[in-house]
Amino acid sequence: MSTANDRDKRQSIIDACLRMNALGINQGTSGNISLRHGAGMLITPTSVPYEAMEPDQIVFMNLDGLFDPGQRPSSEWHFHLDILKARPEVNAVVHAHPPYATTLAIMGREIPPVHYMIAAAGGDTIRCAPYATFGTEELSRHAVHALENRLACLLAHHGMIAIGPSLAKAMWLAVEVETLARQYCGCLQIGTPPLLSKTEIENVRARMAGYGMKD
Repeated sequence: MSTANDRDKRQSIIDACLRMNALGINQGTSGNISLRHGAGMLITPTSVPYEAMEPDQIVFMNLDGLFDPGQRPSSEWHFHLDILKARPEVNAVVHAHPPYATTLAIMGREIPPVHYMIAAAGGDTIRCAPYATFGTEELSRHAVHALENRLACLLAHHGMIAIGPSLAKAMWLAVEVETLARQYCGCLQIGTPPLLSKTEIENVRARMAGYGMKD
């Protein structure tokens, strides 16, 4: 039987999915979201329109990858599960296909330090993971590697991932990554943008620790 907390978490995933589309960082049901829950995770089901999604349709999967056979989790459950297993400090994973971030991902470009807010993603770049077919363990390995010491990455010819200690923070970062991608794409229309140094990004990270990231 679902507890109140369980249902609240499930509803928060649905609300975040609807917000992704409203913000324009995702289209249709192409994105997916997971939340750590007990000894496993809650994850969006596959091919269910967000507007029609009900809390009971959110799939619980344990850390061994087992779930109710009567349910169908997102086809991307591999990297959601592997990220949560590899990063115990992470409680939420947001995957979306934002237009500008996906444009850079198609080109296989990482986002370099064109703006100091790149530091919010945990380093001086937002890496682009190599391409692998969606839903595969190979893509999961690439994603986990690209997220080492980072809170966001792009997926070549695919989209982006943002992670965080809460769903609110992961969603905030997903929007920020799209903003940075849009700024970088704009810079490339003019020429080669100047970049901030690794030292300056580390300075910014130290200054912004705990600042502006409230749920």
